[in-house]
Amino acid sequence: MKKIILLFAVLFAASCSTSNKDYQKMAANPEFLIRAEVMLTESIIHDIFAPPVSSRIYMYASIAGYEAAIHGEKGYKSLVGQINGFEKVAQPEKGKEYCYPLASTRAFLSVGKKLTFAQELYEEFDKKLEEDYKATGIPDDVYERSIALGDSIAESVIKYSAKDNYKQTRGFRFTVTNEPGTWTPTPPAYMDAVEPFWTKIRPVGLDSSAQFQAPIPAKFDLTPGTPYYKEVMESYNTVKNLTNEQRDIANFWDCNPFKMNITGHAMFATKKMSPGGHWMGIVGQVSRQLKKTHVQVAEAFVLTSMSIFDGFISCWDEKYRSVRIRPETVINNSIDKKWIPILQTPPFPEYTSGHSTISSAAATVLTNIYGDNVAFNDSTEIPYGLPPRKFTSFKQAADEASISRLYGGIHFRPALDQGVIQGGKVAQQLLKKVKTH
Repeated sequence: MKKIILLFAVLFAASCSTSNKDYQKMAANPEFLIRAEVMLTESIIHDIFAPPVSSRIYMYASIAGYEAAIHGEKGYKSLVGQINGFEKVAQPEKGKEYCYPLASTRAFLSVGKKLTFAQELYEEFDKKLEEDYKATGIPDDVYERSIALGDSIAESVIKYSAKDNYKQTRGFRFTVTNEPGTWTPTPPAYMDAVEPFWTKIRPVGLDSSAQFQAPIPAKFDLTPGTPYYKEVMESYNTVKNLTNEQRDIANFWDCNPFKMNITGHAMFATKKMSPGGHWMGIVGQVSRQLKKTHVQVAEAFVLTSMSIFDGFISCWDEKYRSVRIRPETVINNSIDKKWIPILQTPPFPEYTSGHSTISSAAATVLTNIYGDNVAFNDSTEIPYGLPPRKFTSFKQAADEASISRLYGGIHFRPALDQGVIQGGKVAQQLLKKVKTH
């Protein structure tokens, strides 16, 4: 009888071990985290956050997701002590069983919810996510413990985010000087300048917002033959002579979170994902294509989002230093009153290009992680009625994102070229400072 009981105990233990292994493997499906990123993007679009603010949300959510994902994974390093001001994060209890991929997805979403407004958007998503996790066979106690760990890590990251000067920069407005060659609000809504004090936000990898200053742009001088005049005329003539392919490129990379449309006397807004959201979508697509693990996706999300975040800080530092006028304003005032850009001019100064900067930063990081010859189809714009575009590398995608701003009529070429350089330097600084494994 004792032998029978002993044999049953051994078989039961083996059965539990197999079950444990199966649910851990199923719950580690990176699709859970990719779905969470897509859901966060939907929330950000709904709440109409400006591009720099969106980058902040993605980054802190990704930090939380990464910090939870690395437990139980050999060779991965915490960001504590590596990025500016990040000194402490919650840890799992020793001797307890967790499902760390679940904790990771939970931490990502918990931070995302804290930093966005439309909580009701998550209700159906959360319900389906819980059902899918429970379908893996995860034991109730492990599920609850993992959820609690995710929330604790999220709380640590939220405390970290609270000291980045974001709250202190709310409510301040930019004063328009009307000096020749400087930025003024643009049609059709003539909105105030966006985030004029973003340089005060704490970066994660940069020493300061001014670490990688772009060269001083050409002096405002509309005398024919001057460097500035040539820049203006290039933007003017590019839009007047666009090919269908160039128009498609401009629209594909528009990424305007709040486009104002005018029909007769009516004005309404169209909401889309931000530039940072576009690149986070690329991370998810390519990670899925390359069949990366949960922790590898978490790593790609966090490094890409940090590069984009610092990219915006560096770019915005230059924007509000040079306060450069937009093509639409100078062309309408001095060249052609009827000229209209293909894209709606964003409400902030021209130099350097934000899209160029953050696309270069993201592409540099992704090339470092996944390689320089990864071909992919970018389908992020399908929800907005635009077909996918094919790229042979992250750099090719970033270069196209950059030149799209010239095709769209919202930038001069030097803002693009210098933005690409600036973004590359930001990313290299981050990769030099932060070692994930």
